[in-house]
Amino acid sequence: MGEPELRSGQVADAAGVNVQTLRYYERRGLLAAPRRSPGGHRLYPAETVTLLRVVKAAQRLGFTLAEVAGLLAAGRHDAGLRTRAHDKLAEVERRLADLTAVRDTLREAISAGCDDLITCAGSPRCPLPFAGSDHDPATV
Repeated sequence: MGEPELRSGQVADAAGVNVQTLRYYERRGLLAAPRRSPGGHRLYPAETVTLLRVVKAAQRLGFTLAEVAGLLAAGRHDAGLRTRAHDKLAEVERRLADLTAVRDTLREAISAGCDDLITCAGSPRCPLPFAGSDHDPATV
């Protein structure tokens, strides 16, 4: 007899997703269409649970589902995974730098007592980047 097969609910429970997510991933091509039981139930190979866990882990690392599909295809052909991960890391580092700049500007605005945007826009102490203002931090 072959490997045990799991029904949709069993796969979803084991992978920590819901059945709707499972079906969505099928529609997106992340999961192969499962075979059907005589009663019409979807039957998945046991490795589907691992595949779903990989998809969710990649999403937590910031990959989109389209990128995950590419990573899975690359993994099957043993090519491109390191490059894609390196590119994603560079993207995350750029986003972190942007968020750090936003955080620092917000802290400065709080320290400067910015409580009213109109008043703050006219103040040379305001750190908020009002485009075209004489005190735009980006042009200082």
